[in-house]
Amino acid sequence: MARLDLRKKLSILADAAKYDASCSSSGTSKRDSVSGRGIGSTEGMGICHAYTPDGRCVSLLKILLTNFCIYDCAYCINRASSNVERARFSVDEVVDLTLNFYRRNYIEGLFLSSGVIRNSDYTMEQLVLAAKTLREVHDFRGYIHLKLIPEADPKLVEMAGLYADRLSANIELPRDEALARLAPQKDVAVIKKAMGQVRLGVEAAKPGKRDKIKPPKFAPGGQSTQLIVGADGAPDTEILDRSASLYGGYGLRRVYYSAFSPIPDASSVLPLSKPPLMREHRLYQADWLMRFYGFSAPEIGEGTAGGMLDLAVDPKLAWALNRREQFPVDVNRAPREMLLRVPGLGVKAVDRIVSVRRYRTLRLEDVGRLTRSVGKVRPWITALDWTPGRLTDAADLKARVSTRAPQQLSLF
Repeated sequence: MARLDLRKKLSILADAAKYDASCSSSGTSKRDSVSGRGIGSTEGMGICHAYTPDGRCVSLLKILLTNFCIYDCAYCINRASSNVERARFSVDEVVDLTLNFYRRNYIEGLFLSSGVIRNSDYTMEQLVLAAKTLREVHDFRGYIHLKLIPEADPKLVEMAGLYADRLSANIELPRDEALARLAPQKDVAVIKKAMGQVRLGVEAAKPGKRDKIKPPKFAPGGQSTQLIVGADGAPDTEILDRSASLYGGYGLRRVYYSAFSPIPDASSVLPLSKPPLMREHRLYQADWLMRFYGFSAPEIGEGTAGGMLDLAVDPKLAWALNRREQFPVDVNRAPREMLLRVPGLGVKAVDRIVSVRRYRTLRLEDVGRLTRSVGKVRPWITALDWTPGRLTDAADLKARVSTRAPQQLSLF
C-alpha cells in the first residue's frame, strides 16, 4: 500500500469514525491544568461536539486507529470485503494529533475507536497504549473515550477503564438473531460480558463511606452503546425494550441510536433505503422519557401502530393523547411524577412549579413564566384561573397541538 501522509490518514480515519454516534462526554470527573501541571481539561468550549448535562460543549477528536478490519459485518462500511480506501495511525501519531489539536484549541478530548486488526487483543492493546501514553507520558487531563473490543482479554478492558473517562461497546442491532446473521464473527454474549465487566469496575471504583483509601478511578464517565435503527426490521417498541434492559442490566449512561445508512456494495440482506431521520429523533425523545421522566418502555409503546412511534408528534404527546382520561392535571396539587407527563412541561419547568407553588397558588400566567410555550400546556392542565373545558377531549386536539414538520426550501 502506498504510504499516506498524516493529513490524508486523518481525512480517511476521521470520516470512517462518523458512523459511531456514541461519543458523548458527559458524566466524567472534572480535571484541568490550571495549576501548571499537566495538559488539557475536561471543561470548556473547544471535530466532534458533545454536550454535557450542564450545557457545556466539549470538542472531541473523533478518529479510528485504523479502518482495516478482519471482521466482515454486512452493515459496516469498513468490513473486510468493503472496497474503501484504507489507512492506519500509529500510536505515536494518535498521541501527537491529540496534543497538537489541543494546543491549537481545536479539541478538549479524544474519541478513539478502531477496526479489528490481527486479533482482538492486539487491537485493544494499541487503543490502551494510546490512552496510557497520553495520561502517563504527557500528563494529558482531557477527556478520553475508548471503544472496547469485546473479544479482547478482560485484563485489557480493565486497563482501558483506568485511562479512559468513558468506555463503550456497541450492541449494534436490537435483535440478537440479526447480529448473528449480519455479523457472524460477533457474539452478543461476549459483548454483554464486556459490558458487565465495565459495570462491575465502575461500581467497585465508588468509594464507600468508611473507606479511608479511595479505590482507583475506573471509567468515571461510565459506559455507552449504540443501536442501529432500520437495519434488521425491529420496530421502535422492540428497540426501546432492548434499551431499557441495557440501562437496567449494565448501568449505561447512554444508548445512542443511529439510523441505518445504505453503504456501497451492500449485501442483499440489508434494506435498500434508509429509515426517516425523524424516526431516530423520536427514539431519542422516547429514550429521554425513560431516563428523566419516569416512563417505562411499554408505556411509551402503548397505542403505537405496528410498534412504530408516531412521526407526527413527540412520544410524550402521543402518550397523553392516548391517555386523555388522566388529564387535565392540577398544577397546584398534582405530584411531580404526574406533572412530568404533561406535554410541554420539561424537568426544569416542573421543578420550578413544585418549588413556587409552596408559596402561592399558580395561575396560567405563572405557568407561562415557568415554561417555554404555555400554548402546548393549556389543554392538559388546570390552574387557579384556567380550565381547558372540553379542549382536552376535542376530536381535533392532535391537529391543534402538532407542530408542522419543517421543510427544506430549494435554493435554486
